[in-house]
Amino acid sequence: MKAAGRRPGENATREEILVAARRLFAANGYDRTTVRGIGAAAGVNAAMVHYFFGSKEQVFVAALRLPVNPAQMLPALLAGPRERFGERVAGFLMSLWSSPETRPVLVAMLRSMIGNEQAASMMQEFFRTAVIERAADALGVPRFRLAAAASQAVGLMLFRFVIAIEPLAAADDAQIAEQLATMIQYTIDAG
Repeated sequence: MKAAGRRPGENATREEILVAARRLFAANGYDRTTVRGIGAAAGVNAAMVHYFFGSKEQVFVAALRLPVNPAQMLPALLAGPRERFGERVAGFLMSLWSSPETRPVLVAMLRSMIGNEQAASMMQEFFRTAVIERAADALGVPRFRLAAAASQAVGLMLFRFVIAIEPLAAADDAQIAEQLATMIQYTIDAG
């Protein structure tokens, strides 16, 4: 067990933790990577990992440079009437995908998941536990339905922003958001 306390060089320590986390998430996947293991690989104790990031989920978000943290976004998306859940999700996704700051990260993430089994496995485990299971349980819907709704959103963004399939690529953001909201809401309400 590593000694408690901070090492000199906060920025270097934080980056060493992220390097170790990326390596472990790539080798072991999200589920089998632990905060303790990340700390050990970075040469610090688990408390130091928690000091910089708070949780394994937050380390993952930082390590992969995800533009959002599901732990922070889910409560806002789940708040409000259930019959408007699709609308909230669609609006949120369109704001991310339309932003010049976050779109390149999201495009890179989709491309890596498509072309790399390890990346796909990491994201699959992470989204299953951090998003799909939590949201399905909070909404009281089967996880299958929420996963199907998420797949529609990912597919639409893939066709619009990565592959640039027309007429989706040239469509107005409001039109895309409306269609996406309808698909998501229908899917979670079906049954």
